[in-house]
Amino acid sequence: MLWNGTISYGIEPFETEAELEKVILTVQNPLFGNNRIYLDVKRKIGVKGKINNIPDGYLIDLTSHKKPVLYVVENELAKHDSIKHIAVQLLEFSISFETDPLKVKKILREAICAYPEGLQKIQSYIALNNFENLDYFLEKLVHEGGFNGLVIIDELDDELDKILRKRLTAPIEILTLQRYKSSLGDYLYQFDPFMADVISNTHLEVSSKNNSQLDSSDFDTVVVPAREEGFQETVIGEHCWHHIRIHSSMKDKIKYIAFYRTAPTSAITHIASVKDIQLWEDTSKYILYFSEPAKEINPIRLPVGSKGLAPQGPRYTAKTLIDSAKTLADIF
Repeated sequence: MLWNGTISYGIEPFETEAELEKVILTVQNPLFGNNRIYLDVKRKIGVKGKINNIPDGYLIDLTSHKKPVLYVVENELAKHDSIKHIAVQLLEFSISFETDPLKVKKILREAICAYPEGLQKIQSYIALNNFENLDYFLEKLVHEGGFNGLVIIDELDDELDKILRKRLTAPIEILTLQRYKSSLGDYLYQFDPFMADVISNTHLEVSSKNNSQLDSSDFDTVVVPAREEGFQETVIGEHCWHHIRIHSSMKDKIKYIAFYRTAPTSAITHIASVKDIQLWEDTSKYILYFSEPAKEINPIRLPVGSKGLAPQGPRYTAKTLIDSAKTLADIF
């Protein structure tokens, strides 16, 4: 139950995928962010006579100035046989995507041109980042970006999470979206914004004054909160850090892990090079092994009155920012 002091809201499950998809369109701006474009287009991809399928949509991520990213979207309800259905769908999407990228490019071009707001965003992106034209942009997006999947589901099952991370080699991101309804008929929607733990574009613009090459595609460091006991036992004693959730699309980019020591230290005090990343035991989380013991650095402290900057879970950034930072405000 959710309660605002006057009105209570109870969970209102989605009965159909169409209901879920309608809500996705309603909350798309806060769900995906201003620099991403959701295309609600359902058309068959793949080569005739071979594996082909119909994705539920596409998400174009423009947060990187160098490398726009395309996500093929699967919208699903947990009450269905999600493990078999979603895993098979994503595998077939990836095969269809790779066997006929020209068809994907054509579908995207037509969908973008039919969506004036999205077309304007992409044209601005093309002009600001020196892409030649829309065709060149789509070439980079489809042919060089590879397959990335996005599952939007009302409830995430642990088993499904593990299967998507263990069995599928392509990066798969997962978003949960739930609906609540009051006795008055009002709705609330619960979700974590897509990639919200990745450093903001606003900060990148500020940072670019000092490093014009800095871009979200350059992120190579995950910052994690660590309590003193766990820090001493695991970081110092075992030269690793485990039970950490990592975005599939960020996993191969991580070269360093930095440790924010919680109160009373309230500062990043150590950083380590990452040698290997493996799934942690029988879970959907990961263990990161260091190539050498964590190195102590000058403390990067939490600014006074800025508790909101303290990491509550993994946050992503670039080591170049950490190297020059004085406080967490310089990183987040």
